Amino acid sequence: MNKSINLSRRRFFTQTGAGLLVGAAVPSWLQAMEGMSEMPKRAPNKASPNFHPDVEVDLLCKPSTLSILPGQPTQVLQYFATLVKGPNHTLTEIPGSYLGPILRFEKGQKIRINLRSELNEPTITHWHGLHVPALMDGHPVYAIDKGQVFVYEFEMLNRASMNIYHPHPHNSTASQVYRGLAGAILVTDQEEQKLGLPDGEYEIPIVIQDRQFDDNNQLVYASHMRDRMMGFYGDRILINGRPDFNLEVASRAYRFRILNGSNARIYKLAWDDNTPLTVIGTDGGLLESPVHKPYVMLAPGERLDVWADFSGRNVGSQLVLRSREFSGVLPKMAERMMGHAGRMHTNALPVGSDYPLFTVKVTRQVSDSPTLPNKLSTYSHYQISDTVNPNKPVPIAISEGPMSMLLNGRPYAYNDVLPSERIPVNSIQLMEIFHAHGGTGGHGADKSQTEEHKMGGMGMGMMRKGGMGGMMGGMNHSDTDNAQGEGHKMGGMGGEGMSGMGMMMSMAHPIHMHGQSFQILSRTIGATETEGYATVKDGFIEGGWKDTVLVMPGESVKVIKPFQDFKGVFMYHCHNLEHEDMGMMRDFSVE
Repeated sequence: MNKSINLSRRRFFTQTGAGLLVGAAVPSWLQAMEGMSEMPKRAPNKASPNFHPDVEVDLLCKPSTLSILPGQPTQVLQYFATLVKGPNHTLTEIPGSYLGPILRFEKGQKIRINLRSELNEPTITHWHGLHVPALMDGHPVYAIDKGQVFVYEFEMLNRASMNIYHPHPHNSTASQVYRGLAGAILVTDQEEQKLGLPDGEYEIPIVIQDRQFDDNNQLVYASHMRDRMMGFYGDRILINGRPDFNLEVASRAYRFRILNGSNARIYKLAWDDNTPLTVIGTDGGLLESPVHKPYVMLAPGERLDVWADFSGRNVGSQLVLRSREFSGVLPKMAERMMGHAGRMHTNALPVGSDYPLFTVKVTRQVSDSPTLPNKLSTYSHYQISDTVNPNKPVPIAISEGPMSMLLNGRPYAYNDVLPSERIPVNSIQLMEIFHAHGGTGGHGADKSQTEEHKMGGMGMGMMRKGGMGGMMGGMNHSDTDNAQGEGHKMGGMGGEGMSGMGMMMSMAHPIHMHGQSFQILSRTIGATETEGYATVKDGFIEGGWKDTVLVMPGESVKVIKPFQDFKGVFMYHCHNLEHEDMGMMRDFSVE
């Protein structure tokens, strides 16, 4: 941690209710936090002589400049790719964009990607959504330095889907993604190819991001601790890296491959004329059949496959995709501190407000258009009876506090795997994601991970284990068989008050799990959170395969996830990237 961040943390903490309660202890907490061990480093992986790729790509990440706004070029970070071997359509550039080229693969291909860094800081690339061995997943322990090369080799096991590649270095994922390092991966398979879905010029990738620029057209990022606590929000929407994006279309059906590439911003997608959104796929690929929604919620890291039909519309007609108004994703404490609910800084787009994303204009009339299939895909539906732990779900407990974003009551630390985070390979697991400071879940939690949160006095043992983050986790974490839990009973501190503070800090979190996709089993919302929830609840896609799920305050989400084929360490974390960098990240050890 650098000195400026530490000072920001100290100022932020002393301005909160928790700072008033325990301000005298802040310096020792900060010292404990700053003394946490660094991420170890592993030697970069090299090419295997026994691996014979069908596709090979050289992928370079380096600083660059690009004209985004009129006037002075913007300094960015970019991925550049060169095709060494494979089909010519493997790489598709997005003209005039800082985003990396679209990588197009087919199920069954053997793929080699040679990542070279020319950054002045460590980096590693994660294949968000891909089912690959642990060594190839982009864990921060494999971060490379400037001039080094990491060789990825894997077989494409995924079904047809849209996935992501982006950096995943410890403590700097958010800043590297914000400055431009991200790209889309489109996987196809025989099932998808038989459908005759719109392709070529009629298949449009749409990456939605928010950014903020200074008067010299340079990116502005996270100057205050509150920007990290809530996540960073820009004041300008970019589509595919471009401002004021407009799309000219023919009067026929298109396929929009939509990705939320923002660091923290959540969108409520809807057409301005209230035409339903027709969703044909989510993170992990095609749904069984199309779903029609008045709006769809899209959190960072999530993807949507949308059938957009403009047939029957006259030349000159326009349609605007907007983010509609919603509430309940930010904590009440943040609203009070910032003066206006959702406003991160004076010129930002308020979170949950109504604003346009891009305009579609029909510019030519055509007579032919594909028909929306009634049947899209076939896949197995998991039942609780398929899981090895039907009565004891693997817990993913969310807790927040000033300077503290935790999972299962602990900040991220390498080789700090809890008993509940050890998963047998080739097993199917029931999992429960819940808010530990008053959420509706938590009955599957490991007693071993909660006993240490029963604090007497100032809980110095926990400070030694997890720094200040562990301290805050103890204030918020729920116990094994009670969502309110013994973890709130704090000698000399007033557990009820700190639990209340945790609930004030509660916010929505997009939880992403590396490795295979999962299926959502159920959503349960607490009785006190229904007002904000009512503004978003009709926008969740329950079917299909997911790797990222938005968990609202007071909500419990149960999912069923397979852990097949590969042993090793696979991460799970909040995909609000500032939260990830602050420690809201953990490892599963698949054994």
